[in-house]
Amino acid sequence: MNDIRPIPGSSAAAPALVDPFGRQIDYLRVSVTDRCDFRCVYCMSEHMTFLPKPDLLTLEELDRICTAFVSRGVEKLRITGGEPLVRRDIMTLFRSLSRHLDSGILKELTLTTNGSQLTRFAGELAGCGIKRINVSLDTLDADKFKTLTRWGDLSKVLAGIDAAQEAGIHIKINAVALKGDNEDEIASLMEWAHGRGMDLALIEVMPLGDVGTERVDQYLPLSLVRARLAEKYTLEDIDFRTGGPARYVSIKETGGKLGFITPLTHNFCEGCNRVRLTCTGTLYMCLGQEDAADLRGPLRAAAANDLLYAAMDDAIARKPKGHDFVIDRRTKQPAVGRHMSHTGG
Repeated sequence: MNDIRPIPGSSAAAPALVDPFGRQIDYLRVSVTDRCDFRCVYCMSEHMTFLPKPDLLTLEELDRICTAFVSRGVEKLRITGGEPLVRRDIMTLFRSLSRHLDSGILKELTLTTNGSQLTRFAGELAGCGIKRINVSLDTLDADKFKTLTRWGDLSKVLAGIDAAQEAGIHIKINAVALKGDNEDEIASLMEWAHGRGMDLALIEVMPLGDVGTERVDQYLPLSLVRARLAEKYTLEDIDFRTGGPARYVSIKETGGKLGFITPLTHNFCEGCNRVRLTCTGTLYMCLGQEDAADLRGPLRAAAANDLLYAAMDDAIARKPKGHDFVIDRRTKQPAVGRHMSHTGG
């Protein structure tokens, strides 16, 4: 039965967003910028061309769209980028959206970050009701970190993690498994994370955008990673979910949790409850499909949300059953042309 909830600021009520396969959409990931202070080798090319700033939704417009989705049953908002914390005045958006946490209509407001700006913002984020965040970190080797991120400084990220934990924010580490780059230190990264009370999620490299290197050379199947870990550790499947696609195991020896996000070796689409909004107002119903809906047009066409709600309904009615991710070993072309930094992580 579809959830019916009041529209904020109105006495009216609206039905939840349900796709053609009966999946209720209760999770919105919002990219607030395509810009980043890193140039990770699996995410961006070294010399990126970013969107013109006038094309971006204002923070007020992002708030309005997020609020529209909350009124239609979205219970979790994740702010992403690019690197979300490099967007000017971004805390204005977090402070505004936190009102939905206070009202109880939104269950969680969170973000994914590279950690470079956390020393500056961790306290404010905690003050906005953010209780946990994801930090993308693929290696603890400073030289390798510099190579993988091209521009990054590991010490700033580690200091940011310290600041976030001191502010009472729970951290989950996200690491992309990269063949030949960090596959030899996944175990040590896991032990480090678990030793600090942080979960770790491993992610297979996703074939999005031209990043100036061959995907087939980066791809490390997590089935192989799991088999290697099982030679040293006791892995037990557990029924633990955070709202995303990760499947978790507990590690007996460390007492921590390890997640596997496997878009290539194990399609995770059957229970997909997510859609993604870009910083230009484009809604992608599936990360691995090109079909998208323009929400900026109806948003700006009227002060009321009738046109926006209609566009949202039309988009969700087109949400596919699953993605088409594959690493093409013949053409070596990305499965999807847009970069992850544009869509949002």
